[in-house]
Amino acid sequence: MKFGVLVFPGSNCDHDTYHVIAKLAGEQAAFLWHDSPSLENCDAILVPGGFAYGDYLRTGAIARFSPVMQSVKKFAAAGGLVLGICNGFQILCEAGLLPGALMRNAGLKYICKQVHLRTETVNSAFTHTLKPGEILKIPIGHMEGNYFCDPSTLDALKREDRIVFRYATADGDVTREANPNGSLDNIAGILNERRNVLGMMPHPDRSSEALLGSADGFRIFQSMVGSLARQ
Repeated sequence: MKFGVLVFPGSNCDHDTYHVIAKLAGEQAAFLWHDSPSLENCDAILVPGGFAYGDYLRTGAIARFSPVMQSVKKFAAAGGLVLGICNGFQILCEAGLLPGALMRNAGLKYICKQVHLRTETVNSAFTHTLKPGEILKIPIGHMEGNYFCDPSTLDALKREDRIVFRYATADGDVTREANPNGSLDNIAGILNERRNVLGMMPHPDRSSEALLGSADGFRIFQSMVGSLARQ
């Protein structure tokens, strides 16, 4: 199977993401340049973190118009797996592939630290190897990670089991204190309606090896590989 890693001017986690897939998971990977519409017959698309187009206007606002994102939208509409990490989550929201928006952190400061996530659903290609309620230790590094959506969208996310991760304590309690950025309902990751697109602010690419302080993030990539292998 083949994973495509998007590269925008300002991407800075593209090589981290490529390393996880190519070196740790042992799968084929390819960098996909923002200015090309070709997805090179990839089986899954990874939208990495960074500062696409310098975050001008607002995060992800310009990246959504790139030729490669037009192809990603068609790919997702056909059922292809897409994972957006941090800036990738912001881009997916701007592109309409996920609902809601990512706003400035509640404290108006850039935050870079390890956080704990509670697994809210295992009914997805990204989390089927996890257990309900399982706690993952994964770092964040963002200024605009405060997830927001309107009440009807939040109701739909809950009703349709599309909230994938919530910020929590190490014991799994979803508390205000465990929320690093003010995200609505402690949301750290969500799915689209078809459940083939996941956006999350924490960085599984930065937590796929124990040397980095946690290898919990690798479980997400393993789930994707397993899902593709079954297709």
